[in-house]
Amino acid sequence: MTRMSSDLPDLNAMLADLHTLVSLESPSSDPVAVSRVMDVVEGWARDLGATTHARPGGTRSMTLGTQSGGAARPLLILMHADTVWPTGTLERMPWRTDGDRLYGPGTYDMKGGIVGTFHALRALQGQWPDGGIHLLLSPDEEIGSESSRSHIEAAARDARACLVVEPPVADSHALKTGRKGTGGYWLTLHGIASHAGNRPTDGASAITAAAEAVLAVQTLARPDLGTTVSAGIIHGGSAMNVIPETCTVEFDIRVRTLAEAQRVDTAVRAWQPSDPRVTVELRGGMNRPPFEQAADTLALYARARGIAATLGFDLGHESVGGGSDGNFTAPITPTLDGLGAPGDGAHAQHEHIRLDRWTAHVQLLTRLIQTI
Repeated sequence: MTRMSSDLPDLNAMLADLHTLVSLESPSSDPVAVSRVMDVVEGWARDLGATTHARPGGTRSMTLGTQSGGAARPLLILMHADTVWPTGTLERMPWRTDGDRLYGPGTYDMKGGIVGTFHALRALQGQWPDGGIHLLLSPDEEIGSESSRSHIEAAARDARACLVVEPPVADSHALKTGRKGTGGYWLTLHGIASHAGNRPTDGASAITAAAEAVLAVQTLARPDLGTTVSAGIIHGGSAMNVIPETCTVEFDIRVRTLAEAQRVDTAVRAWQPSDPRVTVELRGGMNRPPFEQAADTLALYARARGIAATLGFDLGHESVGGGSDGNFTAPITPTLDGLGAPGDGAHAQHEHIRLDRWTAHVQLLTRLIQTI
């Protein structure tokens, strides 16, 4: 492929745009704050000539170009504006550089990916691919995408392929060609309260039932198949001398395949405590389907790796444990994830991007958009 000077991004301009977004703290729990970020991004899209729409629940839809003769379908690009960091985090995690690393909340996950996307689009100078480009910016990816999932899946059904600008695998050039499906289960046990000293047998312990649940549900893990189960939070009881009436256990479950998701879900829903006086209340379930590493995704990766080679770096790929909005699109349309800003520290104090790698990944994204 011939190297094009027009797709070489201006790092200083990228940093200015990223500073704008990072300065607007946007925790998922604050829709008004998230909307401020989305307003800026929507403005960038309109500057490129995009048609923009606000979807129910807060998702923003931006379309560049039109279908050619009605045959070509658009290319979908997924982004999210929310972060895990509460307002005020910038005071203790300020925007700062240390050599080739730029630190700050949301830089890596995923405001750097948003900025890189728009610099890739600007490099195209209005030469949109056949079918156009559909940009979807969600407000709640970090908390499960409850409001945006239906919009993401609808867009995927209309798209020829989907690019997700979440960051690459930590501290690497590797893209993400698979992700585990994720689930959260809240198991509440309702027992019978009684005095622990005077009438212990009159009670039915919700905590004892919860302990049984932890041991039983954790046996569903199959590390050899990529299935993990973790009881992350447990709380219950009212006083040390009272047989506990209620107890809740929160489980995190991750699976690589739909078959494993169905097996685990069925087993969790069927579980019952040994004491028949204790009743079970179950909420939650599998939140994101598995993004299985399929042939169509690997074909997109192969194309990306070829482009990366012309840019002077080797592009790896991995199937990872964390979920993204790509989990929703992968069962519907070919999906390639990890096309955002390289770096490390997602959800951690050392969150940062690699300035020495970022521009090359933006060039990669530009050429992928041109050629898919």
